[in-house]
Amino acid sequence: MRLHQPVFAAVLVLGAMAAGRDALDRWIARTLLPSLAVERSVELRDRAGTLLRAFTVADGRWRLGTRLSEVDPRFIAMLVAYEDKRYWHHAGIDPRAMIRAGLQAMREGRIVSGASTLTMQTARLLEEGPTGKWTGKLRQIRLALALERIGHRSHSVYDGSWTEWGSYPDLAVETGPAR
Repeated sequence: MRLHQPVFAAVLVLGAMAAGRDALDRWIARTLLPSLAVERSVELRDRAGTLLRAFTVADGRWRLGTRLSEVDPRFIAMLVAYEDKRYWHHAGIDPRAMIRAGLQAMREGRIVSGASTLTMQTARLLEEGPTGKWTGKLRQIRLALALERIGHRSHSVYDGSWTEWGSYPDLAVETGPAR
C-alpha cells in the first residue's frame, strides 16, 4: 500500500502540471493580436533603385523599408548582445532574466534591472502599451508568447528592437523624428 502513495502523488503532480500547461496554451491561443503592419514611409526611387525622396509617416518619423540582408550582421549581434543576450535560446520570454530581476527588486526594494526580451519590446511597441504596471507587463508576456507561436521571431529595428516578420523580406527601419 505504501508503494502506491508515491506513485499516486507523482501521477497527481504530473496531471496538475499537464493541466497547467494546457491552460497556459489556451490562454496564449486566445490572444488578440494587434495589427502587425507597420506604417512605412513613402519612398521615391529612380530606375536603379536609388532613393530620391522619402516622406515621414503620420507620427513624423522616417520608417524606411530595408531587407534584413542589408542590415550589418554586426549591428544585429550588438543589438542582441545589449538588449537580449539569450534571445536565440528562449521562446519570447526569458524566465532566468525574470527571476534575476525579481530577486534584485526584492533585495533592493526597487526595480534595478528589467527582464524584457526583444519580443516583449516588440509586443509593447505594437500595442503602444504601458510598461510600468504589472498588467501591462503581463500583456507583453502574453503577446510575446503569441507572436513567437505564430512564427514572428521578433527582431525589430524599432526603438531598440528589430523585427523580421516570419518570411516577409522587408523590415521597417525607424530613423527618428523628422527635422
